[in-house]
Amino acid sequence: MSRGGRNQTRDEPERRCIATGEVQPKAGLIRFVLGPDAEIVPDLANKLPGRGIWVAADRAAIEKASAKGLFSRAARTQVKAPADLADLVEAGVARRVIELISLTRKSGRAVAGFEKVKGWLAEGRAKVLLQASDGSERGKGKLWTPTGGRWFGCLTASELGLSFGRDHVIHGALAAGGLTDKVILEAGRLTGLRGHDGGNTATGKE
Repeated sequence: MSRGGRNQTRDEPERRCIATGEVQPKAGLIRFVLGPDAEIVPDLANKLPGRGIWVAADRAAIEKASAKGLFSRAARTQVKAPADLADLVEAGVARRVIELISLTRKSGRAVAGFEKVKGWLAEGRAKVLLQASDGSERGKGKLWTPTGGRWFGCLTASELGLSFGRDHVIHGALAAGGLTDKVILEAGRLTGLRGHDGGNTATGKE
């Protein structure tokens, strides 16, 4: 499994992390490029021009790359890395997760609220269970990870709420298809960047 929490498959393109030296699928890494002012820029969508520099989706790895001058070594020139680079990356990936869940909701493939989520789980409609990292452990423990699906606890209740157009959301579920696979990818990276999964209290099916 990659640092971003994803299961590795042999068909995925791989890159080497400049901080850990590990080769792993690109999906579990963050791509950086050299900006016009010789400043390192996160390329979260993997679309910016220039040679990519890859670092594991892991806060410690990004901080190490900045502190040890590994970006300059990889770029073969002196570069500047923002002091809050890890924070910038984490915030950017969190925004991507929130936006993707919101789009999934608008397409009718997402629900929020304990009873609706429990219903989707019972019916086998849910592929992903989302639970707020700061939600009640007792309440979260009453739901279960979808069979063959995924569980994520990397967003706070307010962040998950933004995805559903509410102030706070503790429980959410996504159906298969649409943008759900992209949510899984980005949520895996965010889990790595935040260094925890919010404590998986989801159990086996009741």
